[in-house]
Amino acid sequence: MKNSRHDSIYWSTVSSTFTDHPCTVHRYYIPCQGRRQPHTYIGDIAVDSNLSHPLTHQQHTLITFTQLQRTVESGSHLFNVTNSGKLYTTQTLDAESLCTYNKECSRIVKVAVRKGKTFMKILKVKILIDDINDHSPEFPQNEITIKFLERDSKGTKIPLLNAIDEDVSIKNSQITYMIMKSEREPFSLSVTKRDGIFIPELILEDILDREVKDSYMLTLEAKDGGNPPKTATLKVHVSVMDVNDNIPVFSRKVYNISIDNSHQRHLPILTLKATDQDSGENGKISYHFNHKTSRNVQKYFVLDKKTGDLFLHDNFQVSKKQTYKLFIEARDGGNPPLKSVARVHIYIINNQNIAPLINIDFVSPLSESSAAVSEDSEVDSFIAYVMVTDNDSGPNGEVICDLKHDKFKLAKIDSKDYKIIVKGHLDREIRDHYKVSIVCHDMGSPQLESKKYFSVKVTDVNDVEPHFTKETFQFLTYENQKVDFPIGFINATDPDLGDGGQLTYSIINDNNNDNIPFQLTNMDLVLVKDNGTPSLNDTANIVIEILDKNDNAPYFTFPNNDPYNLDVHYHPHSKKDITILRASDKDTGNNAFLTYGILRSNDKNLFTVNSHTGVLSFSRTVYQNDAGTYELQFIVKDGGTPVQSATTAIILTLFVSNDTSPMLTAVPFQSGHDLNMTWVIIIVAAAVILSVAIVVSITLCVFRCINHTNNSPTTAENPNFLSQTEMRQLLYQTNNPVAITRNAEEIFNRNLQTIKSKSQFFLEMEQTPDEWKFSTTQRRLPPVPQRCDSIHSQGRRTSSIMSYNSDTLTSQKDREASKSNGKTKPYDEIPAEPEYTNDNPVAATILKGQQIQDTYLQPT
Repeated sequence: MKNSRHDSIYWSTVSSTFTDHPCTVHRYYIPCQGRRQPHTYIGDIAVDSNLSHPLTHQQHTLITFTQLQRTVESGSHLFNVTNSGKLYTTQTLDAESLCTYNKECSRIVKVAVRKGKTFMKILKVKILIDDINDHSPEFPQNEITIKFLERDSKGTKIPLLNAIDEDVSIKNSQITYMIMKSEREPFSLSVTKRDGIFIPELILEDILDREVKDSYMLTLEAKDGGNPPKTATLKVHVSVMDVNDNIPVFSRKVYNISIDNSHQRHLPILTLKATDQDSGENGKISYHFNHKTSRNVQKYFVLDKKTGDLFLHDNFQVSKKQTYKLFIEARDGGNPPLKSVARVHIYIINNQNIAPLINIDFVSPLSESSAAVSEDSEVDSFIAYVMVTDNDSGPNGEVICDLKHDKFKLAKIDSKDYKIIVKGHLDREIRDHYKVSIVCHDMGSPQLESKKYFSVKVTDVNDVEPHFTKETFQFLTYENQKVDFPIGFINATDPDLGDGGQLTYSIINDNNNDNIPFQLTNMDLVLVKDNGTPSLNDTANIVIEILDKNDNAPYFTFPNNDPYNLDVHYHPHSKKDITILRASDKDTGNNAFLTYGILRSNDKNLFTVNSHTGVLSFSRTVYQNDAGTYELQFIVKDGGTPVQSATTAIILTLFVSNDTSPMLTAVPFQSGHDLNMTWVIIIVAAAVILSVAIVVSITLCVFRCINHTNNSPTTAENPNFLSQTEMRQLLYQTNNPVAITRNAEEIFNRNLQTIKSKSQFFLEMEQTPDEWKFSTTQRRLPPVPQRCDSIHSQGRRTSSIMSYNSDTLTSQKDREASKSNGKTKPYDEIPAEPEYTNDNPVAATILKGQQIQDTYLQPT
């Protein structure tokens, strides 16, 4: 916004009569012109609205005006209305910031009119802001450069920059353009409207010639429609761009030159020169052999593309042809390039004898000096044609050639023509490449000799079978490997090349399994074949050994419950072994080597477990105060890496007896049904009473037999005689634990079988009378099997394993005294035929699934 801005402001009042609706209005337009600085007076609303006309002077003084809604959005904040109705500006008004191009620019001011305290009406004052020409047109740049090609035709247009005028009124912002130039300059100006914008364009009025004049300077003037108008100028530089319209021109059309055949190769034999009037790339010249120059001639000469120097090639040799014609063209750098051609005639003066020249034409060439020959080529197969050239006369031109090789030979066709043929059998697998030389010399004096080297590559045919590196491949792999994990590599070789050496492996006996493309078993026959035609193959065996991984943790097989309840009755004369821990591991080797240990609840160091056999035993002497319940936790570990383990718990209840009675070891069995405690007590009491009665009966019978024997003369004379009852007593004497079974009949039958099997044993004993000269009171009493159920206070029924030492019978008095002191149990277990599991006589086999388990007990 400029301080010199002048805006024309019109305002009108919109009023209503007292009887009309307060917003029913009449419009008045009052023009205001001149500088509109802040606090500029615009008009008197009270006078212009004729509100004071019908009122007296006293009533007129009561009328007041109040401006409403002074907000930025409505634009009313730009104006101020006094109480008396005078209208002023509050700031400098700028039409460019307040108005939009080519639209009416106005603001509304609402004024409330009151007479004293009485509301009269609301006046709407519309103020029109008129723009003045306070901006000049402006170009984005002060000068520009445009380019015309000299080949551009008349009427070619190039757009120029348009000017911008920030005035908002149409008249002040409308721009006209004018080009200022001399009359001889071939340009004019036109204006085109694009997207509502007027764009000036420079028009070419005549053809340009860069060689005559390559640049022009013009001035573009922009003028707005104000009064007075404002202007702006733009300098326009016009450059005439070159067009490739001139061809290169040689200094001579034909060049004739003679040289000696001994001319030095590094010196040019001729320098060609051409010129071009164009500039830049269009005038840059390069030299080339024209297509009219044969390739045989080009190979004897070298042309420098930049300088035009012509040299003899290093391999140039004089032949019969002593004259050469070359076509050299000069090209400029235009697009497309222009060119001209000159002829060059070269005459060679031969003044020396030259050696023969050897040329070889192969049947199957790989390059100019190499050929391919199949290894199955027969002897005398043709592989190349040899042509020898010697342009000398007389003996100097007579040539003899030779080829010395064990696989190839040279056969003469004509005086200077030969052929190369196969001399011996070829085998690519033995040798696939040969280097051969042909030697030719003339008959002159001195003889001149030439050598030509070439190589022969023997190509492969599928004539060798593939071969496995081993007849049998043996692999080791661990179990649980992922699918497609490689376990080994099967190697086969085939010296053939290409498809004949590409090997494919497959399994012969793959059990017709089509679900997977490759499978190995412990013993497979593998086939390898090449892809040649015909296909050749070989076979080999595969042996795979699966190694164990420590992927299985050990587990306890006994005890089979966790926790496991075990009642042990200890007697001072009993053995230390209690039971055997059993565990298993599905792994093999060291991974299945198990060791046992106690983890906790062995604070008294009362128990120990054999780390290898799992035998649980007492580690020291058991005392009365050791009686109680022990919650032992055991661990079994394997020998793998990492170590895997398992734990189990045994709740061991220890009963300690101080008398000489055998130890009672009970292995509890958890019944499937709980019994009533009352029935448990009744059954136990009945079993005890029955056992006592049986023991008393047997004791009386034994004493009677002893007395009868002592009184019998036959018995005294034959001390070797033993009754069947005494033999049974001896048979049952053992310190081994009982093997538990569910069925009492099975135990009884097994004992009878054992007695029969040991009949020979009793016959031998009958032959040793000295050992039987003792009374029956000094012998071990045979227990009478009785059926008993051991019932715990918890209501579960268990079987018992009882082991004891062999004791001699005491007197009836001692036995009654033993009963009276209350230190012994009412019965001891009589062991059945011991069953050994894994050579360990200590563990008892616990049989599940029965509510009641049977044992045989011996009354004490």
